[in-house]
Amino acid sequence: MVSNTLMRIVANCWKPSNEGDNSSRGGDDNGRADGLLWYKDSGQHVNGEFSMAVIQANNLLEDCSQIESGPMSLLESGPQGTFVGIYDGHGGPEAARFVNQHLFENIKKFTSETQGMSADVINKAFLATEEAFLSLVQQQWEIKPQIASVGSCCLVGIVCGGHLYIANAGDSRVVLGRSDKSEKEVKAVQLSYEHNASVESVREELHSLHPNDPQIVVLKHQVWRVKGLIQISRSIGDAYLKRAEFNRAPLLAKFRLPEPFDKPILKAEPTISVQKLYPEDQFLIFASDGLWEHLSNQEAVDIVNNYPRNGIARKLLKAALREAAKKREMRYSDLKKIDRGVRRHFHDDITIIILFLDSQLISSSISQGPLLSIRGGGGTPGNFNT
Repeated sequence: MVSNTLMRIVANCWKPSNEGDNSSRGGDDNGRADGLLWYKDSGQHVNGEFSMAVIQANNLLEDCSQIESGPMSLLESGPQGTFVGIYDGHGGPEAARFVNQHLFENIKKFTSETQGMSADVINKAFLATEEAFLSLVQQQWEIKPQIASVGSCCLVGIVCGGHLYIANAGDSRVVLGRSDKSEKEVKAVQLSYEHNASVESVREELHSLHPNDPQIVVLKHQVWRVKGLIQISRSIGDAYLKRAEFNRAPLLAKFRLPEPFDKPILKAEPTISVQKLYPEDQFLIFASDGLWEHLSNQEAVDIVNNYPRNGIARKLLKAALREAAKKREMRYSDLKKIDRGVRRHFHDDITIIILFLDSQLISSSISQGPLLSIRGGGGTPGNFNT
């Protein structure tokens, strides 16, 4: 049975406001919206503190995200922990929204059934979410065929029982900031790798899975794409590349392949890693690929390490936007004036969640931290429920 306290979630939809950058207060229970920006400067989770920020670039915000802190199963006696999800949608926000609503619930369901967190639990949750979304596509196909071309990258992190579980399908990324006492610095350690056709190992994997298809990866306009259509090789959704029945009219011609296929072209299975957490593991940066287009792993870790925790996700986001403006030989203040839709020509939707790790809380046999649920995105940056 889910904790009654956890179920008493106060639902608020944050609306864009004209409040300035200093409108947030550290520890405020509520997030803030400022134009196309939504942020929560600081908060507490079971294993430490966190900070998060989201910027919209598309006409509709296609990123969704969530942070859950408390029971990781449906059982009162189940493990406590912290769950982070970054869902970078493409083709529309529907798949990212669906994952935002169902993936964590599936994690809790399978954790309850096996009475513990594991890589197998996470994999089952991804596949169950995928099957449920493809069923939704089946239901809506006749009246809304474009839903077959909607998908989402999924990056998940779970801190539970002194271990860190990372699951990734797509091209979002998580980077660990780890202190190196010998060199007195905090080093960046990338904990996930991108399932993107621009990566040679991903192209090799696709060729090995589809040995009889010389067009499985195509270089198009100097960009490697799966079947010449999409850069990522793993996702939730993208039914038109998972099931041939959806790769036909009335789907738009630009998504249709000239020949039918007998096995899924894209995969939903995530790459999963499990590792023990140590006192030198300071913080985790989860972000959609829009951040990593403009900042290196070490640049991001240096910013998080060298500035106050309160508002650090917003500061990291602004550093990326300043780089985006610099690349176009413009000022950050001018970039801020560009409206959504047009803004996409300068940068992508970007979502950042930073988890600070308290080793004493992580090693405690009884984690009784604050219960927390924040979910949102897939529309406007103000569409967050706390």
